[in-house]
Amino acid sequence: MSTAPTPSPAPVPDASARGLRLGRWIGIAIVLAGLGALGLRFADYVAAQPVVGAALKGGLLAAFATALGTVPVMLSQRLSDRTQDTLFGFGAGVMLAACSFSLILPGLEAARAGGAGAWGAGGVMGASILLGAAALLAMERFVPHEHFIKGVEGQNSRKLRRTWLFVFAIALHNLPEGLAIGVAYAGNDPIRAGALSAGIAIQDVPEGLVVAVALLAAGYRRAVAVGLGMASGLVEPVGAVIGAVVVSYSAALLPWGLGFAAGAMLFVISHDIIPESHRKGDEAHATGGLMIGFVLMMLLDTALG
Repeated sequence: MSTAPTPSPAPVPDASARGLRLGRWIGIAIVLAGLGALGLRFADYVAAQPVVGAALKGGLLAAFATALGTVPVMLSQRLSDRTQDTLFGFGAGVMLAACSFSLILPGLEAARAGGAGAWGAGGVMGASILLGAAALLAMERFVPHEHFIKGVEGQNSRKLRRTWLFVFAIALHNLPEGLAIGVAYAGNDPIRAGALSAGIAIQDVPEGLVVAVALLAAGYRRAVAVGLGMASGLVEPVGAVIGAVVVSYSAALLPWGLGFAAGAMLFVISHDIIPESHRKGDEAHATGGLMIGFVLMMLLDTALG
């Protein structure tokens, strides 16, 4: 007569495993407490430094505009390639005008106010523009380019890694905008800085939309595309604070900071935005968008500044 097999006893949790879990939760609690303490100290610092606080608000406005641009993707809207290229051109035009009227010209004025002559002011701005472009070029060498990442053929296990590389590459391209906002507020011209922030925010709306649409077209779920599109703008308030803090320590750094931000933005325009807007054969629409964006930002800057 056969007997039923005796069921094996339920596994008893190992004491070492419980200890590891407990240690992990304690570690998380310590990290959260540390971040909370840093946040409180930063809030006190911002309260004591109105320029940094204003730069942070300008950066947050740009980040909000990026998030706002993803709303049509939430509503199941898709953009044609021609519309995307026109928006890319529009963003390039806004950034070109911002470089000219909100960064380079004020930088020349700041250098002259610091005692530099015409050639000296031009030399300072030229050197700082080249430094800004060189810094972005160096960062491109360490971060895979977004076009390369989108074209990689890999297994499903690599999808998450490629997604974060894609987001990081786009966030890298938003850094110059944040720096420009912070440096502009550090220049103690709130009207001009406000015009720059408004122009960048206008440019960030289609940018957020294009990022989310590109991720959706690449096969990512709608919620992921929207979430990462929103997250791509979070680097702008960080860059704004960094720019304001660095330049606030020394007035002599103002023209260098303005030129550096302009050079970084010019690099992004030439290296990424314009080639991307021309890649699918919609050069005429992209150029039209660039002209409209340039004129709109010029009017904002000259009328408000």
